[in-house]
Amino acid sequence: MKSAVETLNPTRVRLTVEVPFEELKDSLDAAYKKINQQVTVKGFRKGKIPARVIDQRFGRGAVLEEAVNDALPKFYTDAVNEAELSPLGQPDVDITELKDGDTLNFTAEVDVRPALEIPDYTGIEVEVDAVEVTDEDVEKSVEQLRERFASTSPVERAAEDGDVVTIDLEAKVDGEVLEDGIANGVSYTIGSGELLDGIDDAVKGKSAGEEATFTSELKGGSAAGKEAEVTVKVTQVAARELPELDDEFAQLASEFDTLEELKADSRKRLANMKTYDQATQAQERVLEKLLELVEVPVPEKLLEDEINTRKHNLEHHQLGQMGLDLEKYLEIQGKTAEEFETETREAAVKGIKTQFVLDELVKKENLNVNQEELTEHLMRRAASSGMSPDQFAQAVVEGGQVPLLVGEVARGKALAVVVEAATVKDTNGEIVDLDDEDEDGTEAPEAAAEATDDAAEEKSEG
Repeated sequence: MKSAVETLNPTRVRLTVEVPFEELKDSLDAAYKKINQQVTVKGFRKGKIPARVIDQRFGRGAVLEEAVNDALPKFYTDAVNEAELSPLGQPDVDITELKDGDTLNFTAEVDVRPALEIPDYTGIEVEVDAVEVTDEDVEKSVEQLRERFASTSPVERAAEDGDVVTIDLEAKVDGEVLEDGIANGVSYTIGSGELLDGIDDAVKGKSAGEEATFTSELKGGSAAGKEAEVTVKVTQVAARELPELDDEFAQLASEFDTLEELKADSRKRLANMKTYDQATQAQERVLEKLLELVEVPVPEKLLEDEINTRKHNLEHHQLGQMGLDLEKYLEIQGKTAEEFETETREAAVKGIKTQFVLDELVKKENLNVNQEELTEHLMRRAASSGMSPDQFAQAVVEGGQVPLLVGEVARGKALAVVVEAATVKDTNGEIVDLDDEDEDGTEAPEAAAEATDDAAEEKSEG
């Protein structure tokens, strides 16, 4: 077999392959054997029909077609390996010549990873938010904890903001009560915004036994998105009572004996959260700077596939679970269809470029992923998916997704290398030492891997 490569553009090549006919022998033998099992000829036992009889009865062309279809993937793969290409997706194959007993010639056009030149990235500088925890932050955190320990008690008065009301609901569309439009004994905190638009105004000022009617757009159910006439009846009004902020509350709500200890712990936890956010911000901004340094051509077909995948996942998974369609989603977001298309394309381009650049860095820096790193990443991914580690691992293995997880970790490590080499300052002008925030060396690569989750997944790798 002989092959040659023609570069059509930075992300697409054409392979020209010439195969001597004798190299088709195994595929021809397999073709005759397959046809033998599929047909019957009077006078011959099934599977024992001579090749010349198959040629006479069914045509040599049918045999050649079967043999070529069987052989092409192997010859294509051999040509790809010989040229040391990294194909993306499936090739467009064209048989240019097939001479029985002589030769098989074909071409294969395929998208490939572009050759990238990673420049010196040690001069990257970024600014991130300073880690500052104010007294107001601490008070807000403690107040949220206090809200969780609030108690309620029925009152004989009209409902006010912050009260917990028990209500019965009935929704009508076009004058007809919906099958799923009745709900009784619903507990609702006035002002929480957790139910229908307009319900707060409807129930405020109402006492137990009183009702009101209002119009609202339904957020879910069989008539999601439609305007409904909703009747709400208040059956009970209960006032929320917050516990006193004192040492007794600290003992009730935490493992601490005093309120001051509880506040000190809240300050520490808030600082840790802001430190993590700061590290994530540093990784995102370093990645943006890195992408600006590298010229990355994007294969158009890969880009279109990625855009379509993103749209499909949004419409059929995320929005479907919320009972929304794309039109309603855009209305809520205040975006036009054109703006949505532009944002989706930009996100897809960034994702593809991110994967290409970080994968190139993995090779340049000779980064490897060990079993411990892969296991830690798998555990985190399992936790975020709501599955047990064993369930998630089984799904990954059965789906052939292990290489994808390895790639995520490797790209995370690559980005961590660039972040480590960058100069990161906070808004106060202070140098941020991210090593202090990740002493065991595992969290930064993991967070970096998460920063590349939007990268396009290649449909085929050789």
